[in-house]
Amino acid sequence: MTTPVTMDSAVAVPVHRLLESPTTRAIEIFDWIITVSTNPISNSRDCDALHAALGIPLPEMTFGSNFLKMEHKPSRWGLEFATLDALREVRNGELREGDGGVKVEHSEAWLKSRTDSSSTLPMPKTVPTKPYDWTYTTTYAGHPRVWTPETEETLSEAGSRSTTPVAIEEPREWQWAPADSNDSSHAIPLATLSRPDPILFYAEVPLFEDELHDNGAAHLLIRVRVMPTCFFVLARFTLRVDGVLFRIRDTRVFHEFGTGVPLVVRESSGWEAEYSKIKGALTRRDDLSPLTDSNFIAKVLTGMPRETSQVTGAKTGWRGLGTTTEVAILG
Repeated sequence: MTTPVTMDSAVAVPVHRLLESPTTRAIEIFDWIITVSTNPISNSRDCDALHAALGIPLPEMTFGSNFLKMEHKPSRWGLEFATLDALREVRNGELREGDGGVKVEHSEAWLKSRTDSSSTLPMPKTVPTKPYDWTYTTTYAGHPRVWTPETEETLSEAGSRSTTPVAIEEPREWQWAPADSNDSSHAIPLATLSRPDPILFYAEVPLFEDELHDNGAAHLLIRVRVMPTCFFVLARFTLRVDGVLFRIRDTRVFHEFGTGVPLVVRESSGWEAEYSKIKGALTRRDDLSPLTDSNFIAKVLTGMPRETSQVTGAKTGWRGLGTTTEVAILG
């Protein structure tokens, strides 16, 4: 379906095409194809394959076939968010300095009770055979979308993909470069994102979620929205360890259409605070439900002084704290 140009809120809506299949949706707009795939939780066969590839127990809810892809056709540049790659960033092995390791009071006893040879309890399939970061903390910020030199993927009206031989140059490697703080185009414009522009395409893509053996919750969710003048992606990892800490890792990706040399901005930020500090922000002490809301957690963490939430954090030494901004120039 091709959407004609119309006017809404004084913003010209560009020609674009929406494509859809049972599990995949996409938008073609200007020189971009943005595709999302949302599927049910992975079945046992797929989980076995993921476990073999990763070597760690999988989160309770793993959406192994979900992804978001952004592809810039003229430059062959692409960025993808996918479950397997996100979980590859989880520490596999003994935790090291900078990993931000978290322990709860009874976690070691829980594990021992199920790995001791004298235990009468059945061993769950999720018990690890070697150490790993049981909080599934990841600083994943997406990975390059690889284009092959021989074929080009195209989208049909039904949203399915096919490959067509094309004569193109070898794919180039684009490196992310540190943003120039004096260049306004190297920053994500909050004013633009706050405008009430029409949303042409929106999706939420869950990658994984786990309740941490009833000790809290960890989940990674990708959101994408496309407006007439730009697209914006928010990948948010949220961690709650009851009685210990809260942690957020956000990756924001922004591109403004029609600005000359194509430029993509990526901002990665991490915040952390002790559990009691977030709990203290509740308006009602008898209602703990906001502590399960990632938006509430993020609002409290980002409202704290930087020294508190992005430097000191919960005193775990996590390397994901702070903010870095980088750009990819596609011209």
